[in-house]
Amino acid sequence: MSKTLPVMRLLLLSILTAYGAAAMADDAVLAPPAALVMENVPPVPATLASQLTKYTEFKPTSFTDWHPTKQEMLVVRRYKNTPQIYRVAKPGAPLELLTDYPEPVRGASFQPKHGKFFVFIKDSGGNEVFRAYRRDVAGGDAVPFTPDGQRVQDLAWSSSGKQVLYTTVPVGRTGSADKINSTIAIVDPLKPDGARTLTELPGGGWGGFKFSPDDKQLVYSEFVSANESYLWLMDLATGKTRRITGKNGDEPVAYSSTLFSKDGKGLYLVTDAGSEFQRLAYLDLKTMKSTVLTADIPWDIDGVALSEDNKLLAFVANEDGTSVLRVMRTADHKLLPAFKLPKGTIANFQWHKDSRNLAVALTSATSPSEVYAVDVKTNAVTRWTEHEKLDIDNSKFAEPSIARWNSFDGKSISGFVYRAPAAKFPGKRPVVINIHGGPEGQFQPGFMGRGNYMTDEMGLTVIYPNVRGSSGYGKTFLKLDNGMLREDSVKDIGALLDWIATQPDLDASRVAVMGGSYGGYMTLAVSTNYADRIKASVDVVGISNFVTFLEKTESYRRDLRRVEYGDERDPEMRKFMEKIAPLNNAAKIKQPLFVVQGKNDPRVPYQEADQIVATVKQNGTPVWYMMANDEGHGFNKKANADYQFYSTINFLNQHLLAK
Repeated sequence: MSKTLPVMRLLLLSILTAYGAAAMADDAVLAPPAALVMENVPPVPATLASQLTKYTEFKPTSFTDWHPTKQEMLVVRRYKNTPQIYRVAKPGAPLELLTDYPEPVRGASFQPKHGKFFVFIKDSGGNEVFRAYRRDVAGGDAVPFTPDGQRVQDLAWSSSGKQVLYTTVPVGRTGSADKINSTIAIVDPLKPDGARTLTELPGGGWGGFKFSPDDKQLVYSEFVSANESYLWLMDLATGKTRRITGKNGDEPVAYSSTLFSKDGKGLYLVTDAGSEFQRLAYLDLKTMKSTVLTADIPWDIDGVALSEDNKLLAFVANEDGTSVLRVMRTADHKLLPAFKLPKGTIANFQWHKDSRNLAVALTSATSPSEVYAVDVKTNAVTRWTEHEKLDIDNSKFAEPSIARWNSFDGKSISGFVYRAPAAKFPGKRPVVINIHGGPEGQFQPGFMGRGNYMTDEMGLTVIYPNVRGSSGYGKTFLKLDNGMLREDSVKDIGALLDWIATQPDLDASRVAVMGGSYGGYMTLAVSTNYADRIKASVDVVGISNFVTFLEKTESYRRDLRRVEYGDERDPEMRKFMEKIAPLNNAAKIKQPLFVVQGKNDPRVPYQEADQIVATVKQNGTPVWYMMANDEGHGFNKKANADYQFYSTINFLNQHLLAK
């Protein structure tokens, strides 16, 4: 017998073993998280997941508070599966983890005098029943100081730093005629049992509470709609309240970002009174005269912050979707020189008590949110946080461009276009239209993160339209989709499909549409109205029928949504809602549909997803359905979000890119 035969056998066996392992690897699938319940969603191939993983590891960092006496701050960044609170001791210092919960922590603030403890809120399973907690910076257990089972809607520190005001609303009430009150209470977080109710206010639209410098008054807002709100003052000694703003004739006025001047004699605020846009103004509380401070800026002002010494106002102008930070002297209303921040979107900003350093959380197309500080005396910009090194060069991600097209009525509509790299993907590219929620939201050119896989690896062009009803383009534009005008915003997407057909680098025969919340409704509406012009659609926590949505959404939201969508109790409006409902037009959905929903969603109840899935299935149209039992209005836990992303890419590969 040849001595080489065993060697040959071993060689052949190793080849067969390697081949078998490769075959098994090709067939291997990724196990979904236990909380996901899926119907018709095919398994995610392990090979696909491995390709996508590097696009899931971004950790945006948002600013949440300065320490009152030190040059350090609190930030929010994902830890393992959920966003948590960290302390940053100095620029570039390692982040020190302060909280570690299975549920996301939604921001925090230091006790404003000594900073020995901080307060934060969190919910459970995405149900948005937020509760407030206190925790020592040095460590220890977090102690709740608001009632269990009541949703906290607002928190505000007193100027002395001794007490916190909180607003709560009842939850679990979904009857269409159910009325609720908001409870306004005040408490020392160190003595939770000593909470005192200040007043009860009708409805769920109260917020923006701020204390006067002497803690004798409160200013707060009554929110009716995106176009209408009112300012109120409360005397804390007597509990008496008075409304201090009204309509401009018959025209509703919106107010936001209200705060007292340091002498307590006036209010700085943002309002669209007498203007298409939200402008920074000062309201004298003695004369009730309002002075506009940004009349020469033809864009919305997004927020305002006053320095501790009362000398400087910081604000952000939303210039066609891009955030521009400005600082104004209160003495003469003159602007300081502009700062050299990266171009992008500013989510929040706050003065340090030294009245010199201004913290800013900023995101761009090539960077997830990071925290910077601006020194207003030297104009120096210091980066406080830095993303850990990843196996991807996000500095080369696509920068968006603005596209504009005329809709059915001649109205100019715009959106941001992220194009696939032409050198890598020549020829006409398939398109994904991604529609924002709100509907009073606005897509601003920021970091796509996972979405960059679509442009950089799949060769897709992604378009984010700002249809009528979006904020940022004036109050008239904001109202153009209200009530009976609802389908006009859907027609804006029809006009976008026309525009895509005129672009030499875009393939109008391969278009998918997706969106979340109101964007989910828009996705379903486009799927019924333009079924022959799209290849696939992805509906995430979307509304399938405004009647059933309004009947089942939480009571603290219902009246606010009726102003936008219409009152389903009115016979004519109900008839219109039923007519346009994607649920009642589901027979027109001919292309594959992927529906994603959180079981605990208090905004768009899961029944909205259940009913559209069941109806579309009856018509024989392919439907994928993914439900998360531990999520609410969108997926916030990384494991769930990753699997949703993997499945979405799988869906697009099969139904948009496949020939």
